[in-house]
Amino acid sequence: MRDEVRFFEVTPRVVPAGRESEIVVRPLYEHCRIEPGEAMEVRCFPCEELGAGPVPRPIDARLEEGALRVRGVFEAEQEHVILVETAREGRRVVVGDFRVYSLEADLYARRPYRGDLHMHSCRSDGREAPAYVAACCRRIGLDFMALTDHRRYEPSLEAMRAYEGVPIDLRLYPGEEVHPPANPVHMVNFGGSFSVNALFGDQERYEAGVRAVLERLGDPPPGVDAYQYASCVWCFERIREGGGLGIFCHPYWFTNHRYEPAGALTSHLLREQPYGALEVIGGYHLYETESNALQVARYHEERAAGRRIPIVGVSDAHGCERGELFGWYWTLVFARRCELADLIDAITDLHSVAVEALPGQAPRAHGPFRLAKYAQFLLREVLPLHDALCEEEGRLMLAHVAGDGGAAERLAALRGQAARLMERLLAG
Repeated sequence: MRDEVRFFEVTPRVVPAGRESEIVVRPLYEHCRIEPGEAMEVRCFPCEELGAGPVPRPIDARLEEGALRVRGVFEAEQEHVILVETAREGRRVVVGDFRVYSLEADLYARRPYRGDLHMHSCRSDGREAPAYVAACCRRIGLDFMALTDHRRYEPSLEAMRAYEGVPIDLRLYPGEEVHPPANPVHMVNFGGSFSVNALFGDQERYEAGVRAVLERLGDPPPGVDAYQYASCVWCFERIREGGGLGIFCHPYWFTNHRYEPAGALTSHLLREQPYGALEVIGGYHLYETESNALQVARYHEERAAGRRIPIVGVSDAHGCERGELFGWYWTLVFARRCELADLIDAITDLHSVAVEALPGQAPRAHGPFRLAKYAQFLLREVLPLHDALCEEEGRLMLAHVAGDGGAAERLAALRGQAARLMERLLAG
């Protein structure tokens, strides 16, 4: 975390582009105070130099009750550096370079929400119980999550029931990883109102549905397994029918000495897009991250060909305390609210980025350039503060499921704190 984020309160950090705004820089600790009467120079550097005028630009600033108030028009959609310098003991000292982001109206009206749409519990091949997984999600700063156990929908409902009546801010949604018979493609049902896996219990009905899709679509290109593709279409249609988001999972997973699914089927799925979103960043271990590199490269190639591809990033974690995968990969959704319909609408409307934050590396956002650029600012300047508040909430959620009778009351005292922080930082 940068010192300017750790030692100073800067509000707001996101402002509307092209309108006059006031930024308040308030030192939090004695060692970073700005003393009255100090000779001070404040300049603004638009990072992309968009808009008219000189760079750096002079900007109106005044010290008032220990806080620096900076007023100006932050032009165009870009990051700005507010550089504050003072003269102390005959030398020039940088008080700080404080970062602000100006947004056009459409994106300014949205809020960033962190989520993971693909992970597992001990109800399939994960390690911890559903309620434990949910608490860990809040502990690392997630705003929403869905448990997606293999072939099982019920564990996601179990996680939701564990916190019924408990005042938490984490949004829990239903989900499952869908594995249709005789089809190697993995799919996630995020938020659907019923289990697609349960429909495979009626084998005759399922196969009749796939045959109907085959008849409707006709023969696929050479090399594409027609049955497998039709099965995918049938599953994605059922997910959509239940109001969920169907996710095409890890298309470049290397397993059993080859990529799975087969390349021809992957290409056909990417061309026809029966899915709701592509898992462009998946939960790969460090020795497997080449698969994410291929998925990102393929995503950009398909976008260059004119395809609109909604994307997500997921951990696919099979344990929260293993020190791997969990928290490495996730989705940042720019939505109007953290409700299921709003999140799905935002993702399908191309208002999401996939984030990878590998150990020891700076986090990287993948997706449309405009959103990725803004996301990198948020990852550096805003989300560390949000996540620090969520950490205590997650610990109290764990205490609640462990039987601490007072945890719910302590959670109630914290409820809304992260949302209030985001409103101060992203004043809208």
